[in-house]
Amino acid sequence: MTAGTAPRTIRNAYIAWIAVCVLWGTTYLGIRIALETIPPGLVGGLRYTAAGTLLLAILASRGEGVVPRSQWLGLAFIGFLTICIGNGGVIWAEQWVPSGIAAVTVATVPFWMIGVDAFRRDGDPLTGRLVAGLLIGFAGILLLVWRDITAGGGAAHQHLLGMIALQIACVGWALGSSLSRRHARKENVLSAAALQMLFGGIFMLAAATAGGEWGRVTFNTRTLLAEIYLTIVGSIIGYTAYTYALRYLPTATVSLYAYANPVIAIVLGALLVGEPFGPRVIIASLMVLTGSALVQWREKKKAAEAADGQHAAA
Repeated sequence: MTAGTAPRTIRNAYIAWIAVCVLWGTTYLGIRIALETIPPGLVGGLRYTAAGTLLLAILASRGEGVVPRSQWLGLAFIGFLTICIGNGGVIWAEQWVPSGIAAVTVATVPFWMIGVDAFRRDGDPLTGRLVAGLLIGFAGILLLVWRDITAGGGAAHQHLLGMIALQIACVGWALGSSLSRRHARKENVLSAAALQMLFGGIFMLAAATAGGEWGRVTFNTRTLLAEIYLTIVGSIIGYTAYTYALRYLPTATVSLYAYANPVIAIVLGALLVGEPFGPRVIIASLMVLTGSALVQWREKKKAAEAADGQHAAA
């Protein structure tokens, strides 16, 4: 929270954050369903290109301008990192990794956010608590996937590739989120989000075209509804809410959505499509979330100290 921010704006930012916690937890299953007949590049490319275009049209109908063209290059780069690399990596991985396990793996985003911060010139150094959190979290990931990647055969190889793609996606998302918070203009939140989605979607469509995906795409009622859901709920509502929350709340607070998403994704995956759910998944997930909590503890403490300082100054 920044000094002078209106209480109503902060309240809306928390509402947006809650929406991200709930809605993005459902999108992992939506991606899994869409992939049944739609190749991965097109799942993301069609979704984000449509979402960005629709949101820009809505803003135009309300008479709201687009951010200056001088900022488009920066927004395109953020869209490449968060949409093409971040979300695209998750979509590509879910061809072989169950949606619930993918959501748990993405919960390591805070690890990478802290890592990105540590390598900044003005960033904070790593501490024993942070290292412990990283070790516990990644040990949980290892427990979660060890049986699948050591089973042998093509399936094990694909599962390993999927897990690597998820970690690359986390790095892209962390970098993009850091840039988004530092450089995007607060007065153009929705326009910035729309352009990020549009640029990211275009990058994914280009990748899909290069990979020959157009000749393999088909739609049925189930996958079409999943793609529409991802476009409207996951992208227009979810990504805009995430961008808004990131402008007005501490990064460590916003990244807590990673705790809620895996729970929702695991439950939905187990109930609706019969994905793995048992002691190993539960224990490994708790390890990942515990590691994430340890990693974020310092950031939450700093945010609380900053808030106390602002109250004292007031």
